[in-house]
Order: sequence, then C-alpha cells, then structure tokens
Amino acid sequence: MKLDPVTMEILGNKLTSVAEEMCLTLQRTGRTLYVKETADFCCALAGLDGKFFAYPRALGVSGFVGLDCSAAIAAVGELAPGDVILTNDPYRSRGLATHLPDLQVIEPYFHAGRIVAYGWGFLHASDVGGKVPSSISPTNHEIFQEGLQIPPVKIMRAGRMNEDVALLFRANSRTPDANMGDLKAMLGALATGRERVAQTLAQHGAQAFVDAQADLVDYAALRARAVLSRIPEGTYRFTDYLDDEAGAGLPVRIALAVTLKGGGIELDFTGSDPQVAAAINIPSHGLPHAWLTLRILALVATLDKGVPINAGLLKPVSVVAPAGSIVNPLPGAAVGVRHAAAVRVNDALNGVLGQALPEHMPAASGGTIIPVVVAEPSRHGHGQNVQVVEPMVGGTGGRRGRDGADGRDSSISNLSNNPVETVEAETGVEIVRYGLRPDSAGAGQWRGGNGQEIRFRILQDDSFVLARGMERLRFRPWGAQGGGPGAPARLVLQRPGEAPRELGKIDLLPVAAGDEIAIQTPGGGGWGNPFERDPAAVLADVRRGLLSPDAARRDYGVAFTSGAAGAALDEAATAALRARKPQARSRFGAERDAWDRVFAPAQLDRLNAALFAMPPAARPRRRRQVFAAALAALPDGFPQALAHDEAIAQAALHFAREVDACTASVPTPAN
Repeated sequence: MKLDPVTMEILGNKLTSVAEEMCLTLQRTGRTLYVKETADFCCALAGLDGKFFAYPRALGVSGFVGLDCSAAIAAVGELAPGDVILTNDPYRSRGLATHLPDLQVIEPYFHAGRIVAYGWGFLHASDVGGKVPSSISPTNHEIFQEGLQIPPVKIMRAGRMNEDVALLFRANSRTPDANMGDLKAMLGALATGRERVAQTLAQHGAQAFVDAQADLVDYAALRARAVLSRIPEGTYRFTDYLDDEAGAGLPVRIALAVTLKGGGIELDFTGSDPQVAAAINIPSHGLPHAWLTLRILALVATLDKGVPINAGLLKPVSVVAPAGSIVNPLPGAAVGVRHAAAVRVNDALNGVLGQALPEHMPAASGGTIIPVVVAEPSRHGHGQNVQVVEPMVGGTGGRRGRDGADGRDSSISNLSNNPVETVEAETGVEIVRYGLRPDSAGAGQWRGGNGQEIRFRILQDDSFVLARGMERLRFRPWGAQGGGPGAPARLVLQRPGEAPRELGKIDLLPVAAGDEIAIQTPGGGGWGNPFERDPAAVLADVRRGLLSPDAARRDYGVAFTSGAAGAALDEAATAALRARKPQARSRFGAERDAWDRVFAPAQLDRLNAALFAMPPAARPRRRRQVFAAALAALPDGFPQALAHDEAIAQAALHFAREVDACTASVPTPAN
C-alpha cells in the first residue's frame, strides 16, 4: 500500500461518490423506461489496466464490478482528450459487453497530457436491430441474427460526434431516437465523471489519485481473501439445469465444482454442456467473469459489509470454463438471453456454497428473470414503440432464520420494477393485475419468497409481446435443509371469446387489442422442515392471501377453524396433523428427481468428456443421438409427465449403453 489508511479511505469514498453521481446523471437524462425506471445501467471508474477501482454501492447494476475495459481500449489505438469508445460486441470486447443491446462507452480522462483513468458507462438499449423487436430472441442460433455488432470504435473524436458511426447506429435500430437519447445520456454521465475526476486531481494530486487505484483494489482483494478463508476448505459439487435450449430441445446442464483453499476459490465448470444453438450462451472467455462469479461477490459483501466494491473482489477467484461450453462459447454463438444461463450458474454456486456454509446460504431463488417487452405501432405514425413492461422475477430462497423476500430476486438482478402508471402512459397496455403469486413459495421452516404475477391487456392491434429468459417451467427452484421447491413458472394467453391457453415459453407472440397475457413467476425454495414452521407465521401468510388454507394443511400441517380472511388456528387439528409423519419431500421436485434417475450425473460427466473430445460442430448432433434412445422409452413431456419405475429403469439402461458407445467412439489421445 502506497497511501496511508486515512487518505485511502477518503479517496475511496470520494471516488465511489463520483461513480454514483455519474449514474444519477445517466438515470435522470435517460430516454427509455429501462433506464429511467428499471435502472438497467451503471457507471464506474477504471484504472490504467481497464479494471474498475471505483464502483457504485447502491445505484445501477451491481454485478458488473468485475468487467474489464482493456480489450476495448486496446482495439481503438491511440486516444486523445474528448475521444469516447462505443462497443456492444461480446467477442471483440472480450466480455465487456455480453449481448448486443448492452451499449458500452469508455472515455479516457487526461491530466497533464497523460491518461490517469477511464470513465465507463453502459445501458441496455431498446433495440439494435436483429430479427425481432428489442433484438433479443431465445431462438437465435448465431450472433449475426441478434442485431448490429459494434466493434470498439470512436463515437466521439476530440469532443465531436463521429457522425458516420452515429448514422450507422441509427440506421440499424427500430428505435433510433430512443437509442440516441440514451447514448447522449451516457455521454453526459462520462462528462460528469471527467469533471469530478479533475476536481479530485486538483485537491489530492495526480500521484495520490493513481496510487489510490492500486491500493483500493489490493485492499478489497485482501479483505475478500479474509472472508473466503473462513469457509471450510475442500471441493464441493453441484449440478443444476436450464429447462431447454429455447423452448425446445434437451435440458442444459450446468455442472460446477468449487475448490476453496488458502483464501482462494476455483470455479470449475467441467461437465457442463457444450454451447447450444440458442441465445443462452454466456460469453465469459473463460475468465472470472461477472456472469460466473456474482454469488462470490455477494457472499463476500454479505460477510464483510464494509468491503470496498471494486475489481479486487475477484482477485482470489479463478475459473475453469471449457472453450465451446455453455459458459464459454466460441465466437459467433448467440448470447442475447445469456442472463438465463447466468441465473442458473448463480443457483449452482448457491448450491455449492450451501454445502460449505449451510447456516448462511439460502435455498434457490426463483431462478428466472423475464423482461416482458411490448412492441407496438408508434403513436407518431412510423416505426415501433418498443418498451419493457416489467422485468419479472421470482421470490428469493428462504434461509436459516428468515423467510425469502416476496417478489424479489437474489441472483443476478437488482433491477427496479416499472410503475404501473408509467407503463400505461408510455405503452398501449393496461395492467389488469400486478402483485404477488399465492401458493408459489417453497415450503419450509423458513419459506421461500412468493413469485410475481402480472396480467395485462393489449390495447393496440398489430402488436407483439416478448418474454425472453423464461425459465423454471420444467425444473423448479430447489429447497434446502429439508425445505421444498417453489412453484414453476407459467404463461397464459386469454383471447376474447376463447378459453385460456397455457403457452409455456414464447419468442415473438402476435397479439391484438383485447388479448390478455398472464405471467406467473416461480417462488423461491424453502429452508428447513415445513412442519417446524411457527403456526403463527403460517396463519399470517394465510390472512395476507399468500397461502391457501389447503396448502397450509398439506405443506405445513396447520389447520384453521374458518376461511382465509378470518382464519383462526385450530390447535388440536394442527397438533394431530403434525403428529403424523409428513410425506417425504424432494428438495428438487418430482421432475428433477425423475430426470436424474434416467440421466445419472456420473453418466453425464462421461458423455460431456466424450463430446468435448469431438469437433465443436459435431457435438450437438451426437448429444441428441445419445439422448434419443432413452427419451423414446419415456412418455411425451417427460419429466413433467412422470414415468413409472419400469420405464425409467429401461430408459436409464438405454442411456448408459449410448454413453458407452459414444465414449468408445472417441479416439484415445496419443502419449
């Protein structure tokens, strides 16, 4: 450390405030709902190595603290005062951007003729072209379908807009005016950072400013290692699944082994499935990327509430992510809905750490983040109005001593909800209901948080609804320490004069005036034996409308003398119910249990080892072939359509034989 502790603390707080003021500038001047209300943006200060040394504590997206600007900076060559870099390219920026709607801007801050830091900002743009409004479709199978790729280029040169780049940017969007408004808001945020950095330099001097960058990062790393060293050393394993590739196809496996030793932590994703021909791949480049490590950051910041928030938090973290896997795809792979896989990575990390720290870690959160988008004819006579109605999430998982939070997410999302009045003012949508979803929480001594439910009516013909990132329709959020799983997600379409239709996952849904869409998100998993839950807490949930009397009786062994609104405990009946041995409860749900009986984890490890020895182009085809024989022995819709024991045993035998054949077909490497 080059600075004394007092000076470092002063500069740390001052520079964090600069990043937060940049965020406030961006939010207050942003054009779209997703910036002004949802707050899908952030700003920070990066050091000469391109990594963040000052990051907001309470504004914008918290999880991007580990991003790295260096590849984007290096790509443009020499920088001059007033230059600003723009990119959205996940591959050329080496994971700074992770899907095309996330616009990234970087400005060099100069002092006495040399760069002393960089200002950074990002936001999620309404539309950057591609085959669907809002640019994000889970069924895209390559990045070229997802919109305009902007390699690192200078959008500003010496303080003047690069009109050629701006024209290209506008020409490839359905919402050019909204995009330019948000881009100018980002430029304003960078200007705020430039001003405040200049003031800090004038007050403290250039040397102290540069020294603070390294000292703050090293200090955060030191404290992160201190937290991680408190976790019992060893290797822990956990596996979780995405429902499918994009509304069809096979479930996608996330396998994770975590090794803790000497204050360091290694995340090994060997055994995870190969990348898929759908937009759920995470472009991590095999690095300790934000989308792979957020749970580690959350754990450190929870156990050390005063730790500085900067890139140093990731210094103790290393990652093994096989090239060509779902968590490290090869260039060209579609990545638009990468957040769906990132949520599942977060769940897998949660499951691993729950083995090492059962008293601290919760059950699974709702496991889905669904930005519900409406695309409708513009009220101005041309183009489209593309807006996020709500970023729907589930409930958080229960943990020892606390129920999960209702209608909030504890994985990768800290997005705000959009006020109903604002949504109705800026879109042709009427919100019929927006609230919590009863009976969705996983049962437990401390229950999971309830999911959300939204029902909205379309007011304009020739409109479309997108609900990207829908997950947990097949495999439910899991419970912990005897707790049960949350309810699965649902999407229902109600057209005038027709019966409601359960749709499952959607891509681009054409809708007309009068159509109603209802989306229900999963509840979080429960923690602990539900029959040990305080009956008074069960009663409170029934009276609040979060739990039905029938579910209270079935899941908690609690009976009432009257209906929900005026419910009163029936102590004798409750004692009798709880005296009986409760039915065995699966933490994962019957669907996951059935899947694991057919497709055993050890066999899947062998299969993926064989697949990764093949050329990347052959992997998806060979994987489908191996699964086909087993699935043919099972009912359509498995595992939601449960199979009898004989069929499961027969399917497992078919799968084991196919894995043997696949493994045998792979040439043995020469010594």
